[in-house]
Amino acid sequence: MDSPTATLIGILQDRVESLRDAGNLNEALHAASAAVEKTQQSLGPDLDSIDAFASALEIRGDIQRELGKFEEARDDYRQAIDQLQDRPDRFDQVGRLHAALGAAYDGLGIEARAVNHWQKAIEFFEKNDPPLLLDIATISNNLGFITKANGDLDTAESHFLRALEISHSQLGQEHEQTATVSSNLGALYQAAGFHEQSREMHMIALETRRNLLGEEHPDTAQSHNNLALALLNTGDRSWARRHFEKSLSGYEALGPEYADDLEAVAGNYCDFLREEGEAQLADVIAGRVREVLGTAVA
Repeated sequence: MDSPTATLIGILQDRVESLRDAGNLNEALHAASAAVEKTQQSLGPDLDSIDAFASALEIRGDIQRELGKFEEARDDYRQAIDQLQDRPDRFDQVGRLHAALGAAYDGLGIEARAVNHWQKAIEFFEKNDPPLLLDIATISNNLGFITKANGDLDTAESHFLRALEISHSQLGQEHEQTATVSSNLGALYQAAGFHEQSREMHMIALETRRNLLGEEHPDTAQSHNNLALALLNTGDRSWARRHFEKSLSGYEALGPEYADDLEAVAGNYCDFLREEGEAQLADVIAGRVREVLGTAVA
């Protein structure tokens, strides 16, 4: 590829990133398409031109996916993978493309193909030197969600445990990603009926989120609710009550953007209060939340 062409492609890609950063995805897509056209026109047998074309396709695919154009994103990722042909010097990019292709299929609701490409992504991340462990953790977490949703709790646990092992070893416990995986494991154990394990994982996630994010954060509020539900299953009803209250007040402070979460937590807390024989207080809280949301709480 000649120097003037390489310069133009660089200018176009800089424009794409600038537009993406500004949130102007539609214009970014036009700039990305121009970069794809130019790199395709310059495509030859040399690795530089192949790499430029594959990278331009990947960038456009990412924008297509952000815009919800999952079929178009899928086609870009497929073409980029075909260009790179499993090259050892591009294991990281091929793995990333399979991960993105899996996300595109997930957006299309084609879970089997999403899983297939996420598994391929892990294979390439493992073959990279050194292995891309944090990318493996992210994809393992995705696989855990899908297998849990399909009722395969044992396989889901294996995926989540791998994600937790990597996150814990690479990032430490005091990290958002580790807290997220801990929370996901807590939800899995609750679904499987392992209530003590669920309680402990939600406790760990809450402690980390409190330390990192503070009380006035949606993830912390969600962890309070998750822990409250887990505590009910281990018989700690008074403690569960305190966490329901913290979750409720947290979401109330966050405003209308978290209306659905507030309504869900209020429903859980009101159900708990009615079971405790405090129907009057449950009605008061339901009314308070209705005023905040302007909607009915069941």
